[in-house]
Amino acid sequence: MKNLAGLMKQAQQMQSKMAEMHAALEAMEIVGEAGAGLVKMTLNGKSDLRRIKIDPKIVDPAETEMLEDLILAAHRDAKTKIEAASAEEMQKATGGLQLPPGMKLPF
Repeated sequence: MKNLAGLMKQAQQMQSKMAEMHAALEAMEIVGEAGAGLVKMTLNGKSDLRRIKIDPKIVDPAETEMLEDLILAAHRDAKTKIEAASAEEMQKATGGLQLPPGMKLPF
């Protein structure tokens, strides 16, 4: 029974750490950029779009396709950074506990 009580305490601690991690991710802002900074996109740690900044010198009605591509590239860059930051936060929250491949928390 001692082991069960210890396990329950660890589970509660992990749950608390996970709640802290989610709050940290929500508050985090990651900027992705494309076109050498001409297009910038800010996402929070949960991948919600917060802002888009487009340098006025690239706004040309004849070049909308390029602008669309840059927006997509900035989003991809920000999302990649979020995934890396999330993985780092998860490592902190789980104390280095290795989860099986494909398993994500919270369940």
